Amino acid sequence: MIKIEKYSKDKQKIWDDFVNNSKTPMFMFNRNFMEYHSDRFTDNSLMFYNDKDELIAVLPASIHDKQIRSHGGLTYGGFFVNNSMKQHTMNDCVSSLVEYLGTNKINHFIYKSVPTIYNTLPAEEYMWPLWQAGFRLERTDVSSVIDLKNPLKMPKGRKAQISRAKREGVEIVESEDFNTFIDLENSVLSARHGVKAVHTGAELKLLKSRFPENIKLFVAKYNNQMIAGTLLFIYPHVVHTQYMAANEIAREIGGLDLLIKTLIDKYTESKKWFDFGISTEQGGEVFNEGLCAQKEGFGARTIAYNFYEWKFGKGR
Repeated sequence: MIKIEKYSKDKQKIWDDFVNNSKTPMFMFNRNFMEYHSDRFTDNSLMFYNDKDELIAVLPASIHDKQIRSHGGLTYGGFFVNNSMKQHTMNDCVSSLVEYLGTNKINHFIYKSVPTIYNTLPAEEYMWPLWQAGFRLERTDVSSVIDLKNPLKMPKGRKAQISRAKREGVEIVESEDFNTFIDLENSVLSARHGVKAVHTGAELKLLKSRFPENIKLFVAKYNNQMIAGTLLFIYPHVVHTQYMAANEIAREIGGLDLLIKTLIDKYTESKKWFDFGISTEQGGEVFNEGLCAQKEGFGARTIAYNFYEWKFGKGR
């Protein structure tokens, strides 16, 4: 029998230790990351215990009226399990989850699966029982990823831009000037999409102080001015570009090209994947072909970020 408990603050160490030792050890699911914007979301994270009162799974989640999302404030979420998880046990976890939803009069669940490249071991036990319970694919985002152990060759045009940036004296450095970077990011987002970054410079500085080895900002400088930058989230096997921005000067002289090439070279030995993130917009409905082509120009190819939906009374 599986027992489900809502996460509470007194369980923080238990939660964090479990995530850190799970098959998907991602720092963004530590409570100190999840709760930096707790004022924007009502947490409804769940903890799953077996009949020996052992914690066997956690599910980050937030509640939005009668809907739960895993998690509303994060790119993805889903079940986190350790090496001892077996398929039959996960089947029971999902059955208990559906029962929990009914008991609490929650009629809608959006499950954001974590892409498989972030797992340190196979961790898709959740897929079959979700399907059995009536969860269906609701959204797919396109993300571009480089296999750092088997990279594809860059086209001549990209190599030419990298060479030009070197000739122009573009310098690649690690920085903690989050305010200037976010200003640059927002100027690009505003001009192209009419939106702003989810994070502020102050929030990035706070998160960097909490996770100094997992969050790093690298920038391209030209005549001592920041012309391009990318904020990296660093995981055991993956480097993810959480933000990436370049001004007109950088686009002209190859500043962003040199920055990304430098980072690919930097992490080739220590990581397996370089994830540029998604090129889909408006809830996955629109494909940004130009953005995707830019990432593919570094040798990246597609993986999917999948969302699954469950509604009360709509089974298979």
